[in-house]
Amino acid sequence: MNGDLLADTAQTDRTQELERVVIRFAGDSGDGMQLTGDRFTAVSALLGNDLSTLPDFPAEIRAPAGTLAGVSAFQVHISDHDILTPGDAPNVLVAMNPAALRANLGDVPPGATLIVNADSFDERSLGKAGYASNPLTDGTLNGFTVYEIPMTSLTLEACKETGAKPREAERSKNFFALGLISWMYTRPTEGILAWIEGRFGKKAPIVAQANTLALKAGYNFGETAELFQSNYHVKPASLPPGTYTNVTGNTALAWGLIAAGQLAGLPILLGSYPITPASDILHELSKHKNFGIRTLQAEDEIAGIGAALGAAFGGGLGVTTTSGPGIDLKSETIGLAVSLELPLLIIDIQRGGPSTGLPTKTEQADLLHAIYGRHGEAPVPVVAAKTPSHCFDAVIEAVRIAVKYRTPVFLLSDGYVANGSEPWMLPEVDDLPDISVPYATSPNHTDAEGNPEFWPYRRDEVTLARPWAIPGTPGLEHRVGGLEKEDGSGDVSYDPANHERMVRLRAAKVAGIAADIPSVEVDDPDGADVLVLGWGSTYGAIAAAARRVRARGLGVAHAHLVHLNPFPADLGKVLASYPKVLVPEGNLGQLSRLVRAEFLVDARSVTKIQGVPFKAGELEAAIAALIEEPTSGNGGVPTP
Repeated sequence: MNGDLLADTAQTDRTQELERVVIRFAGDSGDGMQLTGDRFTAVSALLGNDLSTLPDFPAEIRAPAGTLAGVSAFQVHISDHDILTPGDAPNVLVAMNPAALRANLGDVPPGATLIVNADSFDERSLGKAGYASNPLTDGTLNGFTVYEIPMTSLTLEACKETGAKPREAERSKNFFALGLISWMYTRPTEGILAWIEGRFGKKAPIVAQANTLALKAGYNFGETAELFQSNYHVKPASLPPGTYTNVTGNTALAWGLIAAGQLAGLPILLGSYPITPASDILHELSKHKNFGIRTLQAEDEIAGIGAALGAAFGGGLGVTTTSGPGIDLKSETIGLAVSLELPLLIIDIQRGGPSTGLPTKTEQADLLHAIYGRHGEAPVPVVAAKTPSHCFDAVIEAVRIAVKYRTPVFLLSDGYVANGSEPWMLPEVDDLPDISVPYATSPNHTDAEGNPEFWPYRRDEVTLARPWAIPGTPGLEHRVGGLEKEDGSGDVSYDPANHERMVRLRAAKVAGIAADIPSVEVDDPDGADVLVLGWGSTYGAIAAAARRVRARGLGVAHAHLVHLNPFPADLGKVLASYPKVLVPEGNLGQLSRLVRAEFLVDARSVTKIQGVPFKAGELEAAIAALIEEPTSGNGGVPTP
């Protein structure tokens, strides 16, 4: 079949319409499953489907081939309507080897479709995966619809004309799988073919030819092998009109930083040390020097944040990105930024811990660290992104707070949000906020003799922020450092009363931000008794679970926090108005602990610390169980 025919979406009179489908590609970490899923996602986005993805890959650069530890997977949920999660369970599992089947079979519900690379189910591969017998023949897969397809040998046959060595040609079998799934779900392939040519055409023409032939072979196999009774079509979703792109959380965050720099009128310096899963922000920002972006890959985490803080002292927007143990190493400099009262953005893409922990797995366990993880009284505002596309808005908000209040700010994301993707309608530039702030340009005080002078810690009466003077500005010479400063003059001071005043001023400045952030937005169409309070990446699962609960005729309210420190000013009032409060978190209950301590609310925790996000079904069950519990009558607030 030629390229023009492949451009057809292959709908026939046997094509069935589906509202949605969840597909998981799984194979060895060298099988190209992330690329396969990413290309299928890109094509589905161009078709106009709503979608959500969940990449899942091992931390090891190359785990032993064929073992459970080396399995890499990519799940994508596409639909003809608005969706919120990558799906609880796959309807289709593509397993490239026995290890991929074994690692993922437990997530696949009975009746689902399994497409397996039959060539890989030899005795040696079965042994590496821990199978005592062949699951394709021993009844393990009874109850599933199984398609055994010799993908490796069909790929090798298709690639013969390229002259590629068999070992090289075999690497194209992921494109055979992609071609087959593209036929099954009526995806056009011209975009994939163009991508192959652009990626490999000049650098590796034999690879480009092999991938092209493998893709076409897989597509043609689906159409001609007569294994499948039909293929399927998922219509475009009805989304608000606008220009859309498919973004991951890290990409949206990088683009948000660029926008924030433009909106603030500030050059950006990102001082960073590569670490999973934050590194992609550094990669993306390094492409955009034309927007006044400077990126520095420092020798370590401490140097990265030190450079960023130095940029802030020089009048720029200092940013540092990190994850896991990187936050520990940056803590001392964050404390220095609190003392200097300079804008600094710390972006923490949370992952499983402690120590090196689970570098490629998601977790929400850094909340208390972000709020309290420094010596002394060192308050820092904390903002959290809730979806991949929301990273764009969240980082602009974090920068707004940092430059307006001259304070370091934490922006929390996590591996699930950072690596997941979804369609995003590009905002109108005129709709973005103006977050610019003026530098100090003239003296702000007079000495005892009436001469003008500059006091670096003379504060704005409303925000309590100190002036931001660029070093070298005539008449505004000043010094900063980690020793306690005298309020106003900024001179080094050991006076006990001044120290207490400065501690209280820094705390009051951060607490006062509560008056400058939106009220809690509560989704409560039915006047429910149960409020689900979330933050960060639990948004999609909570919102999807709420939809399911309401579809059962039950009432539930949902509120999601973007500002974690300080809390919105009306949060206590909102919490007190619900008899029952449930807090789902990817930790042992950190937000739950905070709201219980702050508002004396009997908040219940539902937690998951398994390196994977909540499923909507898990939260649906937790919400329904709490709804059915008898209400004590005194609401969520304990009786004094």
